[in-house]
Amino acid sequence: MNKLSILAATFVLTTAGAAQAQVLSQRTLGLELANRLAADAVQACAEKGYAVSATVVDRAGIVRAVQRADNAGPHTLAASQQKAFTSASARNATQAMMEAAQKNPGAANLTDIPGFLLLGGGVPVRVGDEVIGAIGIGGAPGGHLDEQCALAAVAASAELLK
Repeated sequence: MNKLSILAATFVLTTAGAAQAQVLSQRTLGLELANRLAADAVQACAEKGYAVSATVVDRAGIVRAVQRADNAGPHTLAASQQKAFTSASARNATQAMMEAAQKNPGAANLTDIPGFLLLGGGVPVRVGDEVIGAIGIGGAPGGHLDEQCALAAVAASAELLK
């Protein structure tokens, strides 16, 4: 092989490797699971006497499913969506983020990010360590109670999240 052929072969192999490095394979939650999570969250809160809205988003924070219980306030829709978005985007529970922001002045500016809502009730949905989406609940009398309903919904679908 001459030098030109070696350089051409090296270029082709390097370029092909770089192109493959740019193709990602990611898991995200489907519509059926999103609907199930939303329904289970609304039901979990209803059993405790709370009329809530539940929004489920995919890993990119895009809405996949929404349910609003009878008598849930209109503000609960936006709150649930923002909590779900915040949780998916940060890959963390919004209650934990809120507590961190309250204790750490350097994290207090998280509230300035458009669409973020640092109130309890947003929980990531994971398969193993990979976040595939998030669920946000709004309307219970406290973010910690919203979070309990979200966690109950995720737990109800644990078999599907393996």
